[in-house]
Amino acid sequence: MSEHAAVELSPEATAFAEFLAAGAKPPSELDAARIQAEQVHLAAREPEGVTYREVDAGGVLGIWCEPVDANTDYVLLHAHAGGSVLASAHVDRKLAGHIAKAAGAPVLVLDFRRAPEHKYPAQVDDAEAAFDWLLSEGYEPGNIITIGHSIGGFIAVALALRLRDKKQPLPGAIVSISPWCDLEIANETIATNAGTDKILSKELLEFFRDAWIDGTGIEFTDTRINLNRADLSGLPPTLVSWGTYEVLAGEDEQFAARVKDAGIDTATVVVPGGQHSYVYGAGRVPEADAAIAQIGAWVREKTKI
Repeated sequence: MSEHAAVELSPEATAFAEFLAAGAKPPSELDAARIQAEQVHLAAREPEGVTYREVDAGGVLGIWCEPVDANTDYVLLHAHAGGSVLASAHVDRKLAGHIAKAAGAPVLVLDFRRAPEHKYPAQVDDAEAAFDWLLSEGYEPGNIITIGHSIGGFIAVALALRLRDKKQPLPGAIVSISPWCDLEIANETIATNAGTDKILSKELLEFFRDAWIDGTGIEFTDTRINLNRADLSGLPPTLVSWGTYEVLAGEDEQFAARVKDAGIDTATVVVPGGQHSYVYGAGRVPEADAAIAQIGAWVREKTKI
C-alpha cells in the first residue's frame, strides 16, 4: 500500500480537520449540553430579507445580521443566552434577524468566550472589545444599542455600567430581555415558577453560576455581577422585558423597578405566559413576535432610527 505524499495544508484546512476530529470523539457531558443547546435555533423561523456575514469584531467573532433597507448608521450589539456556558452567536442568528427587521437596523451578534474555560469578566470584556471596534468603524456611541437575553441581557447592562464607571461614552439605549439579574438565586419566582419555566431551574442556574464565577473570589452579591445590587444611575434609556412564566420573572420585575427608581427613562415589555428567552420563538410564536415588534418600535423611538 502506498503512503500518502505529504501535503502542505492551509491553516484553514488544518483547523477544518481538527474540527471534524473533535466531532468524532465521544462528547463529554458539557459537550453534549452544548450540542443540544445549538439546536434551539430551530424554534425560530428564518427571517426574509436579511443577509448574514461573519466579522472579526475587535478579536471577537460576530455575525452581522442586516435587513434590506436597514439604517446602517445604527447597530444593535447583541449578546446571546446560555448562562455563560452554552449557546453561541449561531443559535441567535435567526432571532437577531427578526429583531433587526423590527428595529430597522443591523444587529451584530457576538460569539463571546464561554465558561468554565473563560470565567467572568471574559464575557463583558468581549462585549467591550466589540463596542470599541464599532467605534473604530465609525459608529457614534449613541447610535449603538446594547441588547441581549438571559445572561446576554445582563451583559447588555453590565457593559453600559462599565463604560459609565470609566467615564466613557455610553450606548444610545439598552434592551435587556429575560436578564439574569441576581446571582443569589433567591427571588420567590425561582420556586413559584419552577413548574412553568421550561428552560431554567434553580439547579441549572446554580450550575451556570459555578461555571461562571467559581474560583474568581467574586461574591454572589458583588455589584459587578448582580444587577439588583448595582448602582444603576446614569444609564441610557433602558427597556426590560420578560415572560411571566419564567423563574427569573420576579428578579426582572425588581430590576425594572430599580432602573426606574434610579431616574432612568424606562420601559417594560411583559409577555403573559412567556417563557424564559421567549425571543427564541421569533417568526413562529405570535406572542414573541408581538413583543419583538414592541421592542423594535421602542428602539426606533428612542434612537430616531
